Amino acid sequence: MNINHKGGLKLNKIEKKFLRKQSKARHVLLKHEGIQAVSYPTQSLVVANGGLGNGVSRKQLLLALEKCGPMEALLMPPNKPYAFAIYKTIEESKKAYAILNGKEIIDDLGQKIILYLNFVEKAQWKRMRLQALPPGLLVVEEIISSEDEKMLLESVNWTGNTGDQNFQKSLKHRRVKHFGYEFHYENNTVDKDKPLPGGLPDICNSILEKWLKEGYIKHKPDQLTINQYEPGHGIPAHIDTHSAFEDEIISLSLGAEIVMDFKHPEGVTVQVMLPRRSLLVMTGESRYLWTHGITPRKFDTVQASEQFKGGIITSDIGDLTLSKRGIRTSFTFRKVRRMPCNCSYSSVCDRQRKATPPSLPESSKEAWQLEQEHVHRVYDLIARHFSSTRHSPWPRIVEFLKALPSGSIVADIGCGNGKYLGINKELYMIGCDRSQNLVDICRERQFQALVCDALSVPFRSESFDACISIAVIHHFSTAERRVAALQELARLLRPGGQALIYVWAMEQEYKNQKSKYLKGSKTSQEDKEEINRINSATTTAGLLVNQTPDLGSEDQASSVPTTNNIQEGECTSRKVPSSELPVHTNRTSFHSQDVLVPWHFKGNPSKDKDVEPFGLAGSPDPSPVFHRYYHVFCDGELEASCQAVGDVSVLQSYYDQGNWCVVLQKV
Repeated sequence: MNINHKGGLKLNKIEKKFLRKQSKARHVLLKHEGIQAVSYPTQSLVVANGGLGNGVSRKQLLLALEKCGPMEALLMPPNKPYAFAIYKTIEESKKAYAILNGKEIIDDLGQKIILYLNFVEKAQWKRMRLQALPPGLLVVEEIISSEDEKMLLESVNWTGNTGDQNFQKSLKHRRVKHFGYEFHYENNTVDKDKPLPGGLPDICNSILEKWLKEGYIKHKPDQLTINQYEPGHGIPAHIDTHSAFEDEIISLSLGAEIVMDFKHPEGVTVQVMLPRRSLLVMTGESRYLWTHGITPRKFDTVQASEQFKGGIITSDIGDLTLSKRGIRTSFTFRKVRRMPCNCSYSSVCDRQRKATPPSLPESSKEAWQLEQEHVHRVYDLIARHFSSTRHSPWPRIVEFLKALPSGSIVADIGCGNGKYLGINKELYMIGCDRSQNLVDICRERQFQALVCDALSVPFRSESFDACISIAVIHHFSTAERRVAALQELARLLRPGGQALIYVWAMEQEYKNQKSKYLKGSKTSQEDKEEINRINSATTTAGLLVNQTPDLGSEDQASSVPTTNNIQEGECTSRKVPSSELPVHTNRTSFHSQDVLVPWHFKGNPSKDKDVEPFGLAGSPDPSPVFHRYYHVFCDGELEASCQAVGDVSVLQSYYDQGNWCVVLQKV
């Protein structure tokens, strides 16, 4: 009797746990996908956890669902963790609801997945717009025979025991061999004056001659890179360097099929299936403008139709399934460029746009240390003085905030003293900043704000209607960290939500616009006396000051006089002792993208609770100088960084008083 009683309690706990998880699944689908469950039986069920996005194939799910009765349709949206099961009668759907709710199935990786079913009035999903292949892209199926494929694969010696072992590399996620010229990954180019001995393998030469004769390619390549990919590995989205290679890039897929992602700068993404033994030819726009890459994963979403072999993966959710990846070997052929690139895509052309030298840090740890010393620490120390120079909001940022619908939830990532948090009283705004002292100022002004890092914002994904990031991303010291900050903004936005981003511009004069930063270079006699006093004081300390507290971009204090005792246009190359970065001279054009910008603290720091009481050692001037790190963006660089972010499109880009600005939309 007691055993039965205990057994009954145990069963009751299991039922309660199941009901909680089923309710949670229903809530998540409603909140994030807009799928409304109903409390009464219908022919249609939404199956949570039973989707392509979490490793369940069409065949696998059908096997479980069809045991409950004949079905009209199984709809599996691409990359989503749910599916819609539509039965022929309500009785059959009720049976599936009773039998399959809480049922465990095993996915193709051997992991257990529990299904949670709810009734819906009708299946609904966000249809993806069908795209055409990127212009200039060609996929040729069965370009070689299975015998030639076997011969090519066997010709690659991965043991490293032959004379060409110096040309083989093991990268983090793949093995690589180079022929003709070695490809240098540190700068994505080749040394045109150092060809590798032996040229291309003889077996490749005969195949290339055949493709030339048949018209699939127009030029015979002289460089070959062979990559071997294990299942689950990929390659980041990229554009082959314009200045290194000619227009035509061709890639032969051997051993296994793969889905390659092509992305346009405006956010359009096209997934292209590359079948085994197929040839991919990229020319024109697809070669020069679109990025291409392979997402690291062990399964690809593909068309289930047997007649489908290669080309675009459509959004037909009645015909999608999962394909398990195998070991794929790609032969990528290029022709080394001898003349300068003169393509029509200057925004992404390394020859036509201004060169962007790499940031100083060589690792994530070094980047964090630089930012900790020359961004985080500095803003905490100067918070009160910084806030006193930040009064007037910029018109185009105000315009963006005032245009948002009433009731919108908006995040200000890097809110500083919160000057934008109260602009539009019809919005629900919350700010965050890395500086505790700046956040304290926001709270004193009765704004909602918290301390966090812009790379890890503690808000749920897709929870904001809009975000702003004003004069923040230029403080990250590597390209990867700047892209990560953009990705974090995209994560926070709901589909259709927008983000406004401002960064400092390398170009302080652009299309007859001259920023206030340069316009403020005239000084009065009183200012010049102050300049001489400051320079005299700081020379004793061995540091170059001759700077205003800040630049004349969005994050500007234009009322502060210039303190510059050098000739107009002269560039200083002096450095802060602890850094290799140059110190920028305010009110002059930028001469480096990665710089330290001094902030000269006005007043007595010992009386300010936010500034530790130290000045320049041995200096008669007790006011300290703080150096903030900046990466100033070249024309087109911000848009290029945005291209690396998934699921966003650039709605607008513009130049505003020494800043490059974009408006992104989550797609």
